[in-house]
Amino acid sequence: MSRTMRCSMASLFGIAVIGTGLAAAGTAQAAVPAKASSCTTIKITGKKVAVRMPDRGDKVADSDDPVTRYVHKGDKLRSCLIAKGFSTTYNKCHKTGTDWYLVRGGQVPLTCAKRA
Repeated sequence: MSRTMRCSMASLFGIAVIGTGLAAAGTAQAAVPAKASSCTTIKITGKKVAVRMPDRGDKVADSDDPVTRYVHKGDKLRSCLIAKGFSTTYNKCHKTGTDWYLVRGGQVPLTCAKRA
Protein backbone atom coordinates (compact mmCIF):
# COMPACT_ATOMS: atom_id res chain seq x y z
CA MET A 1 0.00 0.00 0.00
CA SER A 2 1.44 3.37 -0.98
CA ARG A 3 2.16 6.12 1.50
CA THR A 4 -0.44 8.41 -0.07
CA MET A 5 -3.08 5.70 0.15
CA ARG A 6 -2.29 5.06 3.84
CA CYS A 7 -2.50 8.78 4.64
CA SER A 8 -5.82 9.21 2.87
CA MET A 9 -7.24 6.09 4.55
CA ALA A 10 -6.03 7.36 7.92
CA SER A 11 -7.81 10.67 7.50
CA LEU A 12 -10.94 8.94 6.19
CA PHE A 13 -11.31 6.46 9.06
CA GLY A 14 -9.81 8.60 11.84
CA ILE A 15 -6.81 6.37 12.55
CA ALA A 16 -3.13 7.09 12.60
CA VAL A 17 -0.77 5.13 10.38
CA ILE A 18 2.45 4.10 12.09
CA GLY A 19 4.95 2.44 9.77
CA THR A 20 3.11 -0.39 8.06
CA GLY A 21 0.85 -1.18 11.01
CA LEU A 22 -2.28 0.64 12.05
CA ALA A 23 -2.96 2.02 15.49
CA ALA A 24 -6.27 3.36 16.79
CA ALA A 25 -6.17 7.04 17.64
CA GLY A 26 -8.42 9.64 19.16
CA THR A 27 -9.95 12.49 17.20
CA ALA A 28 -7.10 14.80 18.20
CA GLN A 29 -4.60 12.70 16.19
CA ALA A 30 -6.85 12.21 13.15
CA ALA A 31 -5.78 15.44 11.47
CA VAL A 32 -4.89 15.29 7.78
CA PRO A 33 -1.08 15.28 7.33
CA ALA A 34 0.54 18.36 5.85
CA LYS A 35 1.04 18.29 2.09
CA ALA A 36 4.80 18.70 2.45
CA SER A 37 5.06 15.49 4.46
CA SER A 38 3.57 13.44 1.62
CA CYS A 39 5.96 14.92 -0.94
CA THR A 40 9.10 13.07 -1.89
CA THR A 41 12.41 14.01 -3.45
CA ILE A 42 13.20 12.03 -6.58
CA LYS A 43 16.57 11.59 -8.26
CA ILE A 44 16.75 11.26 -12.05
CA THR A 45 18.37 8.00 -13.18
CA GLY A 46 18.13 8.48 -16.96
CA LYS A 47 20.81 10.27 -18.95
CA LYS A 48 18.55 13.05 -20.29
CA VAL A 49 14.85 12.92 -19.39
CA ALA A 50 12.09 15.07 -20.88
CA VAL A 51 9.59 16.78 -18.60
CA ARG A 52 6.32 16.59 -20.53
CA MET A 53 3.12 18.60 -20.17
CA PRO A 54 -0.08 16.64 -20.82
CA ASP A 55 -2.36 17.81 -23.63
CA ARG A 56 -5.30 20.00 -22.67
CA GLY A 57 -7.96 17.88 -21.00
CA ASP A 58 -5.57 15.00 -20.19
CA LYS A 59 -4.42 14.28 -16.66
CA VAL A 60 -1.56 11.94 -17.57
CA ALA A 61 1.24 12.67 -20.04
CA ASP A 62 2.02 10.54 -23.09
CA SER A 63 5.31 9.93 -24.84
CA ASP A 64 4.29 12.27 -27.65
CA ASP A 65 3.19 15.23 -25.47
CA PRO A 66 5.18 18.48 -25.73
CA VAL A 67 8.46 18.76 -23.83
CA THR A 68 8.69 21.72 -21.45
CA ARG A 69 12.28 21.16 -20.34
CA TYR A 70 14.92 18.47 -19.83
CA VAL A 71 16.44 17.14 -16.61
CA HIS A 72 19.70 15.23 -16.42
CA LYS A 73 21.03 12.26 -14.49
CA GLY A 74 21.53 13.08 -10.81
CA ASP A 75 19.13 16.04 -10.75
CA LYS A 76 16.85 16.12 -7.71
CA LEU A 77 13.22 17.16 -8.04
CA ARG A 78 10.29 17.41 -5.64
CA SER A 79 7.16 15.42 -6.42
CA CYS A 80 3.96 15.29 -4.36
CA LEU A 81 1.79 13.20 -6.68
CA ILE A 82 2.03 10.27 -9.05
CA ALA A 83 -0.20 10.21 -12.13
CA LYS A 84 -1.53 6.72 -12.86
CA GLY A 85 -1.75 6.11 -16.61
CA PHE A 86 -3.51 2.75 -16.70
CA SER A 87 -4.36 2.72 -20.40
CA THR A 88 -1.14 4.04 -21.95
CA THR A 89 2.27 2.46 -21.60
CA TYR A 90 5.67 3.90 -22.48
CA ASN A 91 9.22 2.62 -22.88
CA LYS A 92 11.58 5.09 -21.22
CA CYS A 93 15.02 4.54 -19.67
CA HIS A 94 15.03 0.90 -20.87
CA LYS A 95 11.89 0.03 -18.88
CA THR A 96 8.17 -0.17 -19.57
CA GLY A 97 5.84 1.84 -17.37
CA THR A 98 2.52 3.63 -17.08
CA ASP A 99 2.97 6.06 -14.15
CA TRP A 100 4.45 9.56 -14.09
CA TYR A 101 5.82 11.76 -11.29
CA LEU A 102 4.24 15.24 -11.23
CA VAL A 103 7.01 17.83 -10.95
CA ARG A 104 7.38 21.56 -11.61
CA GLY A 105 6.69 22.17 -15.28
CA GLY A 106 5.09 18.83 -16.15
CA GLN A 107 5.53 15.11 -15.62
CA VAL A 108 8.55 12.76 -15.53
CA PRO A 109 8.34 9.01 -16.30
CA LEU A 110 8.43 6.91 -13.14
CA THR A 111 10.91 4.52 -14.76
CA CYS A 112 13.50 7.30 -15.15
CA ALA A 113 13.62 8.33 -11.49
CA LYS A 114 13.94 6.84 -8.02
CA ARG A 115 13.20 8.12 -4.54
CA ALA A 116 16.18 9.94 -3.08
